[in-house]
Amino acid sequence: MAGHSHWAGIKHKKSKVDKKRSKVFSKISKEITAAAKLGDKDPDINPRLRSAIQAARSANMPKDNIERAISKSSANTETNFENLRYEGFGPEKVAVIVETLTDNKNRTASNIRTIFQKAGGSLGSQGSASHNFNQLGVIKIDKKEISEDDIFELAIDSGANDCNSINDFHEIHCPINEIYNIKKELEKKINNFLSTKIEWIPLNSVEIPKERQDHFIDFFESLEEDDDVQNIFSNAKFKI
Repeated sequence: MAGHSHWAGIKHKKSKVDKKRSKVFSKISKEITAAAKLGDKDPDINPRLRSAIQAARSANMPKDNIERAISKSSANTETNFENLRYEGFGPEKVAVIVETLTDNKNRTASNIRTIFQKAGGSLGSQGSASHNFNQLGVIKIDKKEISEDDIFELAIDSGANDCNSINDFHEIHCPINEIYNIKKELEKKINNFLSTKIEWIPLNSVEIPKERQDHFIDFFESLEEDDDVQNIFSNAKFKI
C-alpha cells in the first residue's frame, strides 16, 4: 500500500516476495468483497468497487480471484465488515494511523494494541494522532499512461488541487468528497490507475536516525502482516 505518507516507501529488509504478494491479494480481496457487499456489484455504478478492482489489476491479481471476491459478498451474508481507524504513537513518538477492515473489532483492537506496545509505542484515542495529518483524496497513475504536462492540465481541469510527478507515477491530490467525481473525469482520458484512495498526508515529519530504522521497519511490518490492517500512515521520515 504505497504512498509518500506510508512507511512502505522504504524497502523491506526481509521481504519475501511470494508471501507479500499473497498478503496483498488477501487484503485487496477483502476490500473487493466489502465494497460489493456494501454497494452494487456492478463496478460501473459502485466507485469503491471499481477502485478496488483497479488496485487488484495493478497488483496483477488474477481475474478469477477478483470474481471470487465479488461472489463472496453474496455467499457471506452473516459476515459484516467495518472500517475502523486506530491512532497512536510508535517509537520516537512518531504519529501513526492504522486503517482496518474487520469483522471482529475486539480482535483487531487487541492485536493492534499489542503490536504498538511491543514496539514501545501506545494506542491513543480517536484524534490523538490525526491532527498531525491532512486527509486528502490521492489518485496515482503510471507515467506510461500520460505525460507530465498532459496529466497536470487534465487534473486541474478535472477539479484537483494539485498534481505531482514522483518517481514512476503521477500523484493527484483532491478534496476527499470529490475524489470519485474527479476520477470519473480522469477516466475519460485514462484507462489504468495504480490506486485511488483517501490518504493521510503528514503536516510535519519526524526524522528517524539510521540506527533506529530496523526497529521501525519491524514495527511497521508487524502491523502490515495483520490480516485486518489495510493501510498504515505515519509521519516518520527515514534518513538515507
